[in-house]
Amino acid sequence: MALWVFGYGSLLWNPGFEVAEAAQASLPDYHRSFCMRSIHHRGSEAEPGLVLALDEQPGALCEGLALRAVDGTEEATIAYLRERELVSSAYLEKMLHVDLQDGRRVEAVTYVIDAAHVQYCGGLPLEEQAAIISRAVGGRGPNTEYLYNTAAHLDELGIPDAELHWLRDRVRHLVDNDLA
Repeated sequence: MALWVFGYGSLLWNPGFEVAEAAQASLPDYHRSFCMRSIHHRGSEAEPGLVLALDEQPGALCEGLALRAVDGTEEATIAYLRERELVSSAYLEKMLHVDLQDGRRVEAVTYVIDAAHVQYCGGLPLEEQAAIISRAVGGRGPNTEYLYNTAAHLDELGIPDAELHWLRDRVRHLVDNDLA
């Protein structure tokens, strides 16, 4: 059985596993937002950054990519994703249905935020998000790099995300003017 993974953030530009097929897809009832404090990859415990997570929101629709792992690599892919995504247990691994742009519907491994977890920070004002992102650095690099790469790949795919693009522009302004 094919293993599909739904990518909405860094999986868009750095899946980390061999992809046999990538298709634009949408996930109903979830919203992509910077609602998770990052204490490992894009921030530290002393100065957390922010990373994207899927926050459950009835009526919302998150557009991203469905990525199909190469046949025969399913176990290795899941092991890799769990090591990468479940490092602090702030994400929950769920099998959710996503709708592919070509009309297919597939079940995909999807990492969504645990709203009860201490790293959850849904509802932060965008200006506060921008200030955090502009200065945080973690084990995988600056928080700005994460934001810029995600925005660039959404642009390449033609996927609009007004909130994320506002953050990109605001963070660039803060960094360029050392206002962080």
